[in-house]
Amino acid sequence: MITIALDAMGPDAGPSVVVEGAAQVSREEAPIRTILVGDGVEIQALLKRQSYDRTRVEIVNTTDWVRQDEKPAVALDARPGCSALVAADLVAKGEADALVGAGSTGALILASSRKLERVEGVRRCALATVHPTEQQHGPHDDPFALMLDVGATLTVDAQDLVSFAVMGSAYSRIISSIEKPRVALLSNGTEPTKGTAAIVEAHAILAGMPSINFVGNVEGLDIPRGTVDVVVCEGFLGNVVLKMLEGVSEVVSDIAKDAYARKFLWKLGLMMLSEGIRQIRTMTDWRQYGGAPVLGFSKPVIKAHGRSNAWAIRNAIRVARKTVERDLGGTIRAGLASAPARAS
Repeated sequence: MITIALDAMGPDAGPSVVVEGAAQVSREEAPIRTILVGDGVEIQALLKRQSYDRTRVEIVNTTDWVRQDEKPAVALDARPGCSALVAADLVAKGEADALVGAGSTGALILASSRKLERVEGVRRCALATVHPTEQQHGPHDDPFALMLDVGATLTVDAQDLVSFAVMGSAYSRIISSIEKPRVALLSNGTEPTKGTAAIVEAHAILAGMPSINFVGNVEGLDIPRGTVDVVVCEGFLGNVVLKMLEGVSEVVSDIAKDAYARKFLWKLGLMMLSEGIRQIRTMTDWRQYGGAPVLGFSKPVIKAHGRSNAWAIRNAIRVARKTVERDLGGTIRAGLASAPARAS
């Protein structure tokens, strides 16, 4: 049975959604056991309201946790017994196989970096996320692609980008079942000479790696089109792109709501397009994707959205289970073995 450690205290809605998500998983056939790390009294009270398999849910008590508005490093230094560090420590000690958290992204990544080893050959870990695309991907026709890094780093060198490409390709194969994910670097042009020095150098390295299905550079307009399965970039740029995509989605939604309220003809048109709008909402619903992986650690780490509900937490747990079953760390390790050695 696979065991997942959950930082129960982080979500915007509090521990109730994590407890409910863990309870849901315990009632399913999948062999998953969860450890809820947080305020034991509150978690136990919440569990009493749920139907769950008592043999598959455990509580580890701690009264400290990191709030969203706190500086992660300061908070972790001040509270070594906080839920993020305790949950990461359970994974480091082998008492759990993977870590899931829905609180502060910085706290989760920093706690993981303090407790977990990196995969050999990984200098910087990367926060990856899925984004909706026009084209579908893989045998399951997934309407999204993977992008990394989207916030764990600021600046990177060419070898870091190569590592991101290997990790993103491995994750895409494992989660989306794409045999040979198309991997591309995000740049300001498709030519091999376009981009920063790091992008140009990474392009040359990846082009010579037969283990990666590298298709070259893509531009920003290719991201929503979904012309590739994995988009690789540094964290600063990736975070800007991610926030822009989220902002565009919210603006389109607001415009549609305003149009529906103001104009009869627009309202009629939106009603006629209701099925298409429903499909778009389904495609862009981040709750079904189960969270964003933090790639590069020896054990799987999944960052669920702060606004997660119980269903989203349940999906994050299931994604974590799949990364364990299919040996994400080993797949990344094997991929990096074919990469040129980093210059000292």
